[in-house]
Amino acid sequence: MSPPKSSTGRRLTAIQKAAVLLISVGPDASAAIYKNLQEDEVEEITREVVTLRNVDSETVHDVIDEFYQMMKAQEFIAVGGMTYAEDVLNRSLGPDKAVEILRRIERMMKVKGFNILKNVDANQLLAFIQKEHPQTIAFVLTQLSPQQGATILADLPAELQADVMFRFANMERVAPETITSVEAVLESRIDFSQSASKLGGVRSAAEILNMIGQSAERSILAKINEQAPELATSIKNLMFVFEDIVNLDDRSIQRVLKEVDNKELALALKHVSPDVKKRVTANLSQRAAQMIQEEIDYMGPVRLKDVELSQQKVVDIIRVLEEQGQVVIVGGTKGEEMVD
Repeated sequence: MSPPKSSTGRRLTAIQKAAVLLISVGPDASAAIYKNLQEDEVEEITREVVTLRNVDSETVHDVIDEFYQMMKAQEFIAVGGMTYAEDVLNRSLGPDKAVEILRRIERMMKVKGFNILKNVDANQLLAFIQKEHPQTIAFVLTQLSPQQGATILADLPAELQADVMFRFANMERVAPETITSVEAVLESRIDFSQSASKLGGVRSAAEILNMIGQSAERSILAKINEQAPELATSIKNLMFVFEDIVNLDDRSIQRVLKEVDNKELALALKHVSPDVKKRVTANLSQRAAQMIQEEIDYMGPVRLKDVELSQQKVVDIIRVLEEQGQVVIVGGTKGEEMVD
């Protein structure tokens, strides 16, 4: 079953689906459902209820069917956990549909102790987590924005930082039972009343390290590299992508371009925004910039995979030069430490 669409053919958002469901169940059932929602959720859904027009019967049927499947899946999870639910859904709906439903449920699952973390004072949160096991700290960081995570990570003891980030980067899925356990600890120490859920992983780890400042970043990555070189490389590759070359100053860009073959550079610039291309070519001589553009025009259609490979080669050069102190990447929330 494809995602429900409105009569105009566009896919419905989650709020629109909720509105369709409430319209279909009638005012009494809708009122009972509203009593279990937050005020802002009621407002959003009501806005859609008011604006929805001419919803066809097929759309209504699809929304109700999706709701039913989600409810059944959550029952399976309650009975036997995520593994049991996945097994039952695989057998009844097939692996593709099972994965779709489980992913949707994972996004929906609310953890009462976490949604309000974004409003908690960093010092209060730090006091709570710094004495916990590194795995618990890593999990709590998955519930924060990258900027919050960077602030907390920077203030952790140095011996904890790399261990926490190593565990964070390796954390992709967490069992509901583990979430409940950590939630209980949170609620016993801090007064929370709402919820949220998201997970960490390599990409989120890269986002946090991008904001922590280069000195701490190098130290943490060096320690992670000692434990898992491939993981450290994966994090590095996501921390700086080719388009981030605009965050280099002109002198640094010029230094990088000295190390890049013209054909490689042309291929790397084949699929970028005009701003990125302009920033790079502005640091070439007029003749060199013209030659790069001619090379781009001459090569015609190319595989995206080849473009990305060339871009990664440039990124690797930038990383090497940055580690040698020959280029400066502008970024980080804490900035670089200044020394005499």
